[in-house]
Amino acid sequence: MSCCDQPGLRPVEEAMAMMLSAVSPVSERETLSLTDALDRILAEPVRASVDVPGHDNSGMDGYALCIRGEAPAGRRFRIVGRSFAGHPFEGTLAPGEAVRIMTGAVVPEGADAVVMQEHTKVDNDEVVLQRDVRLGDHIRKAGEDIRAGEEVLQAGIRLGPVALGVAASMGAAHVKVFRRLKVALLATGDELTRPGEPLPVGGIYESNSVVVGAMLRRLGCEVRDMGIIPDDREALGDAFAQADDWADVVISSGGVSVGEADYTKELLESMGQITFWKLAIKPGKPFAFGQLPNSLFIGLPGNPVSATVTMHQLAVPVLRRMQGEVLQEQQAQHLPRAVLTTSLRKKPGRRDYQRGRLTVDENGRWQVASVGAQGSGILTSLHRANCYMVLPEEAEHPQAGERVTVLPFDRWLV
Repeated sequence: MSCCDQPGLRPVEEAMAMMLSAVSPVSERETLSLTDALDRILAEPVRASVDVPGHDNSGMDGYALCIRGEAPAGRRFRIVGRSFAGHPFEGTLAPGEAVRIMTGAVVPEGADAVVMQEHTKVDNDEVVLQRDVRLGDHIRKAGEDIRAGEEVLQAGIRLGPVALGVAASMGAAHVKVFRRLKVALLATGDELTRPGEPLPVGGIYESNSVVVGAMLRRLGCEVRDMGIIPDDREALGDAFAQADDWADVVISSGGVSVGEADYTKELLESMGQITFWKLAIKPGKPFAFGQLPNSLFIGLPGNPVSATVTMHQLAVPVLRRMQGEVLQEQQAQHLPRAVLTTSLRKKPGRRDYQRGRLTVDENGRWQVASVGAQGSGILTSLHRANCYMVLPEEAEHPQAGERVTVLPFDRWLV
């Protein structure tokens, strides 16, 4: 059975393509200092205003030499000065002369090699080579890392620590980034109770807002938690209207199934539009995507594993696109495959993201095992896992010894 054999279930790739094509990045930009720009999305490229490094410099502590040809072991050079970082030697070396030099210090005019101090012996005012030295040894050339005018950081990247360091190395103190994406978050259900409050009979503690909110904050979104909304059409409609007035994206969890008290679909149809409602994915079949008057709507299932997996695999790429981030295509064939050490239960029809533990055996081969029960309410299955075992729609009960595609958990989840 394929996903197309189950009426109303849209394939995951098709849904993902529809969502990504339906959204565009926020346009507003702001200028931030490097210290405030971590994990923001770069809105304009950063070009180098200077060469990096800005001058030939030494890669070692030792001696800068003017060899002008061969410099075999035993050759002597007269020491005429020193060049330290921030305090360069101001003269020009003549053949047979040397300058004491430290790592990163400017290589003097006339010097054409640097010898490590461990490969020398000092005899009064002369340095004696203990090994042969060649032209260019241990000299880092000006501009060998970055050339002035070069576009080094491209628009659309997420600014991590190294990217910020690269910007600083070019002398940039500020960068232009896209504004934060505003996301309103709400949970629906009469059975839900906030953690820390007394739990009534039949109640459950609400965890989806905690998991999804943490993922949103890690993405760098501005999050507004609208709280728990009861199973009441008017209350839910008021919450959607308030969220829509403020947010770029409204994300709800629960209320997207087919129960009598699930009003989300009805409200979406009256307030906006629904692009699709059910997907050929497990866990998380009742995943909704649509549009409110002013904002995008994403409806996550109520079960905690379903909400987490669909948020991670479906909503996060959409939010990253809306933030202005240029996404790198991740083709399934480029994901690692691992040998199953446990047999799995799976029926054909939906793509299944089962939770697994990925390890390397004594021969250096990837292997993966199920972490146990895969129910959509068992949130600890995600806590115990470090990857998804991605089982295609047509797969049926994979057995130990078979190879399966694995998707290691990333920074958005762990």
